[in-house]
This record gives sequence, C-alpha cells and structure tokens, in this order.
Amino acid sequence: MEFLLGGVAAVLANVVCNPLDVVKIRMQLQGELLARGEYKVHYKNVFHAFYAIGKADGVLALQRGLVSSSAHQFILNATRLGAFHFAEVRGWTTDETGMRTSLPKSVLVSSVAGGIGAIAGSPFDLVKTQMQSYSNSNIAVGHQHRHLGMVSTFRQIYWEHGLKGLWRGANSTVPRMAVASAAQLTSFDIFKRHLNQTKLLSDEVKINSLVSSVLSSVVTVIVKTPFDIVSTRIYNQGVDARGRGLLYSGVVNCFVKIIKTEGFFGLYKGGSAAYLRLGPHIVLSLVLRDWLRPSL
Repeated sequence: MEFLLGGVAAVLANVVCNPLDVVKIRMQLQGELLARGEYKVHYKNVFHAFYAIGKADGVLALQRGLVSSSAHQFILNATRLGAFHFAEVRGWTTDETGMRTSLPKSVLVSSVAGGIGAIAGSPFDLVKTQMQSYSNSNIAVGHQHRHLGMVSTFRQIYWEHGLKGLWRGANSTVPRMAVASAAQLTSFDIFKRHLNQTKLLSDEVKINSLVSSVLSSVVTVIVKTPFDIVSTRIYNQGVDARGRGLLYSGVVNCFVKIIKTEGFFGLYKGGSAAYLRLGPHIVLSLVLRDWLRPSL
C-alpha cells in the first residue's frame, strides 16, 4: 500500500506541476555550452517562458510529455517512497532509541531508494525530457527530437539502439535521484519528527507535515538542481549511430563542460523554474502521501 500511495500522490502532483517541468527543461537547455551574451534568450524568466511557449507552440504544449512524465513519477516515487517507508517502520533510519532520525542511516537508505527508483523509471524520464524540449524553431533550445508520442518514441529508440538505448542517460539520473532523495526524505523526516515531538507550531500532524514538506523542498532544490541540469542535458543530447552522446561522454564530463563554458552558476540555470516546479511537487507528493495514509 505504501508503494501505491507514493506513486498515486506523485502522479496527482505531477498533473499540476507538469507545465512548470516543461518550462524548467527549456530554461535548463537555453544557451547550452555557451557563455552569457553568446546566445539569444528565448526565455527571460519563468513567466516569460510560459508566454513564449503558449504563443509559439500553443497552450497545450505546456502539458507536453504528461503521460510519460506521470508514468515516470509513479514508478520513481512508488519505488523510493515505498522503500523508504519500509525501512522507516523497521527502525532502519533512526538511532538506538527509535525517537530520533539517524542522519547517516537515513541518508544511506533514502539514497539507495532513490537510485533504485531512478533506474526503474529512467526510460520514461528520457522520453519525457526529449518530448518537453521539442518546440517551434523560433524558440528552440538544445537538440530537437521530433517525437510524436510516448509509445512511438519508445519504439523508435528501441529500433535504433536496442533495449540499452532506453536506459541511455540512466548514469546521470541515478546520482540525481540519490542526492535528491537523501535531501528530501531525510530533511522531511527530521523536520516532521522535530515538529511533532516539540509541538513547536501545532499539535496537528497534518499541519506539521505541510510545514516540513515546504522546508524539505527548499533543501532538496538547492542540492538537486546541479544534478538535475546535468541529467537534462545528457538525456536530451543527440547521439551517433552507436548511441554515444554528441556533447557529453558522461556525468563528470558534463559538469566540467558546463562550468568551463557557462560558469558555476550555469549549474543553477533555470533555478527559479526548478523551485516552482519541484517545490510544489515535493510538497504535494509528501503531504498527499501522509494525508492519504490514515484513510486507507
């Protein structure tokens, strides 16, 4: 049931947040491997990006990749949230007293859970990234993949690169989700336990869950964003006939190239969109999971 709750909560959150994901992807790809001033800025900020996409691609483009994105969120979060709860109820994330969260244990458990979820959902993440980046040539950024839908995209990738091609870029999403899960689940657990035990803000568990999820979202976005932009770039890059990336050979190579050409803050490109997308999604998925649990 915990696996199902984690997946359902994430899908519900994703329907609301998917337009922000489209905007985030576009802003992360803008000016790829170019210094500031060397490229045309199609998306000046989050709100301008919404306007530009709606005008050039149509309003429905803001929900591009929704099916593959929702499938990815279900698989990813059903796995990592379910696995973390499985460990949590068995005391694998707490100290000897069982009352306090053990930071090393919680980080280890959540990282492993996130990594497993990332591997399981990677093919859907690959497809949704490529679909969300595709746009009218007037506002195009990054490599453009002309995909018509999720099923046809899976078929095309499989025909061209085999089963291995469906997991291309998984090496970038595993560290991303391991880091994100460690930050999100550990910080949420610490904040929630502290608020519930001290009654600092409220006696209501639901209110404490809401506040904890907001605080957790801030921690998660700060830690995750550099890994997120690297994963986006690797997933979206073009490949040669053998399925090898045309721009990046791997995660470390991508980090180095971004810092060299775009500067350190290139790793936080689209940071505002990242928080507006990830923040609400983290809050909704964690709160919905906690709120749904007593009724099932």
